[in-house]
Amino acid sequence: MKVKSSLLLICILITGFSCEQINDLLTFNVKSSTSITIPASSPLSLPFEMMTPEIQTGSSQDFENNNTRADLVKDVKLEELKMTITAPEGKTFSFLKSIQIYISAENKDEILLASAENISSATNTISLATTQEKLDEYIKANGYRLRTKTVTRETLTRDVTIKIDMKYKVTADVL
Repeated sequence: MKVKSSLLLICILITGFSCEQINDLLTFNVKSSTSITIPASSPLSLPFEMMTPEIQTGSSQDFENNNTRADLVKDVKLEELKMTITAPEGKTFSFLKSIQIYISAENKDEILLASAENISSATNTISLATTQEKLDEYIKANGYRLRTKTVTRETLTRDVTIKIDMKYKVTADVL
């Protein structure tokens, strides 16, 4: 009886390991970038919002490059969202108190994508905390928009341009 239990346990472990390996083979990353500009003299300590232009996903090409299609995508999550100040040179995120970034697409509800609170970074690059929202329908769409809600801690004398880089983890079945 003990031998049967041991064999059953070994079979379960092998099956679990194999499924994880298969999922790894069916997982790939999709990257996207956009920019926002926080205008000079933005309201101090008050939230204000900005929309990005529509971001074209190009996901069908990403799916094709990974031997899949949109209808075979099972799961999409935001793995990383990094913001980098591109102008003015030498500016750091010390001016920014908090930021929330929301995503929306045609016929899809707006949801929180990532955020950061009590920012006190003395660098020009920060990573935001991402949500675990399921983003399949947003990435499968032709495009999506980002809305940012920011609060500044100091008066800006010049516009600040920020590049937003996103990396999505996609799990899909193969063709």
